[in-house]
Amino acid sequence: MKLYVSGPMTGLPEFNYPAFDQAASELRRAGHEVCSPHEVEVQETWEDYLRIDLRLLLGCEAVATLPGWESSRGASLECHVARCLGMTIAPVEAFLAEAA
Repeated sequence: MKLYVSGPMTGLPEFNYPAFDQAASELRRAGHEVCSPHEVEVQETWEDYLRIDLRLLLGCEAVATLPGWESSRGASLECHVARCLGMTIAPVEAFLAEAA
């Protein structure tokens, strides 16, 4: 399954990249194809990142969420779009358990 990883970044140490990296690695090991916003080229503004992230999201089948996504402006928008498109949204752990 092609998954988009969604979670909080803004205001967190290292933009929460370690959590995104761990999730992407574990999901790939479980056999999923992964799109993760922590792997995009550096952008100038939050809005630039959101434009790229939404394009990535639209190419995926489901969203794997990281803890705290609900309090993230960007992750909340990503999940709202995914929900409107009928995509599955679940914690990373759910996709890992499903693959086991």
